[in-house]
Amino acid sequence: MSKELIMSVLNHEDTCGQIPWVPFAGVHAGKLKGFSGKEILTDANKLITCLREVHKLYEPDGMPIVFDLQLEAEILGCDLLWADYNPPSVVSHLFDKEKGIPCKCKFPTPESGRIPVVLEAMRVLKEEIGSTTALYGLICGPLTLASHLRGSDFFKDMRKDPDYVIQLASYCAEYAQKMAELYINAGMDVIAVVDPLVSQISPKVFAKLFHEPFKAVFDYIRMKNVKSSFFVCGNASYQIEVMCKTQPDGIAIDENVDMAAAKLITDQYNIALSGNIPLTTTMLFGTQQDNMKGVLDLLDSIENKRNFIISPGCDMPYDVPLENAVACAMATHRPDDARTMVANYSGSSFDDINVEIPDYKAMDKVYIELFTLDPEQCAACTYMVKSVVDIYDEIKEMADYVVYKYFIKEDIARTAKMGLKNLPTMCIDGESVYISIIPDRDELTAEITKRYQNKQQKGCI
Repeated sequence: MSKELIMSVLNHEDTCGQIPWVPFAGVHAGKLKGFSGKEILTDANKLITCLREVHKLYEPDGMPIVFDLQLEAEILGCDLLWADYNPPSVVSHLFDKEKGIPCKCKFPTPESGRIPVVLEAMRVLKEEIGSTTALYGLICGPLTLASHLRGSDFFKDMRKDPDYVIQLASYCAEYAQKMAELYINAGMDVIAVVDPLVSQISPKVFAKLFHEPFKAVFDYIRMKNVKSSFFVCGNASYQIEVMCKTQPDGIAIDENVDMAAAKLITDQYNIALSGNIPLTTTMLFGTQQDNMKGVLDLLDSIENKRNFIISPGCDMPYDVPLENAVACAMATHRPDDARTMVANYSGSSFDDINVEIPDYKAMDKVYIELFTLDPEQCAACTYMVKSVVDIYDEIKEMADYVVYKYFIKEDIARTAKMGLKNLPTMCIDGESVYISIIPDRDELTAEITKRYQNKQQKGCI
């Protein structure tokens, strides 16, 4: 009853304690058959081969076809940087020099960009497994797509030109509806609107500038008699309620958010909640027992298991061991068996990795440390890093920076030693200054200048 279970949850029905499992195996699907991320995102036959393997190995109740938030931006004219083991990243922005709104003639069609690859995979998988497995079509949300088009200045626009922000976000919402229509026509059961950057703005800004564009997308999907999910990455703890008010059928969160606390909010709105198995510490670097225990701990943290789906916190890393994802599936579907297997297991740790924290006070320059999940794959991380890179020529006499990546064991240990709970986070001279918030150019430049001047006044330089 795989598909039936997913649809029952998204219809907010009682599932008698059964919890569905949705593995977000994006480029990771390629690993199962030895293909790179680029190969499966550009070749329908390879993508289909890998999705069949995901279905066979991971026993999904629901599964996405692709996880690529840059597909829309590429169609609109943004340049991409491709990687073998990640989705591509956006490296150029149409309106980074001058504000603009794309023409509606740029709306996607079945022939646009790489959409034919995605639609072919959707049609084949729908025919082969669509009667038993809920298929997800993932689209880029209005905020992240607008940021792809405008670049990091879009965060400054929210403060200085909100009318433009609303116009561009509204265009991106219309674009999202066109993407949703293409995927619905290809047989998708659930349209997931994936927007990592929602966690990087305040609930007040979201309510003022983005509520209407997002609600328009979810209203459209509902009108098409298809289920929807609002997928956010990062520390979206304070955004859960404003997300609920856009009226999706479900919300998906990652490990930065306390699942039990979030569910108390989504239950008030009768919205399903899914997530949030840690991607690196558990799925990538953990053992099978770690993954079973992680799922069981997650299940045990939720008192009301109605309206609940187990899934990874986001797109699974390429190199997640096959056996770890299998362990997650088993623990979700057969929790009693899993409990027996981990009854006396305490879990893995990174405490034995030695990292040295810099002596910030002794440094001549301001020291910026960017703690990220993955600066290439995670959009919020990408834009946080870019906020520093974009101004580096202006601040390089005052500051140095370093980027840490949460898929590197030493960086995981460093993140823990710094006491950081949410990613991405920008630390300046050892202080957590921007926690899941992307500063605009003027704000960050002023912050660096102030700190540099303070160093001078204290005689450090």
